[in-house]
Amino acid sequence: QVQLVESGGGLVQFGGSLRLSCAVSGIIGSMNIMGWYRQAPGKERELVAAISSTGYIKYGDSVKGRSTISTDNALNTVYLQMDSPKPEDTAVYYCNIKTRTWEYWGQGTQVTVSS
Repeated sequence: QVQLVESGGGLVQFGGSLRLSCAVSGIIGSMNIMGWYRQAPGKERELVAAISSTGYIKYGDSVKGRSTISTDNALNTVYLQMDSPKPEDTAVYYCNIKTRTWEYWGQGTQVTVSS
């Protein structure tokens, strides 16, 4: 059974820091890309950050320069560190895993940045 378990969301102070984790299990085959997306009310889901199995990293324009995506050595967990979050970072954050043949989504974790 595939499981993507996100943690680390909640209420965050403006200018503080945010760290999200996504523990992945049950996926057979190589996880080509591990990443984070977010969706704010009334907006489309957007890429926050993604990292490939070869180490290529891409950040969304809105978080570039203040976010870091990383994984553990076994590629079982993907992390998102965001420094100085802003109220506009408030959204539901989703873990996303892409393999060669399928795509998986976590259930989402709410992040609310207070001003």
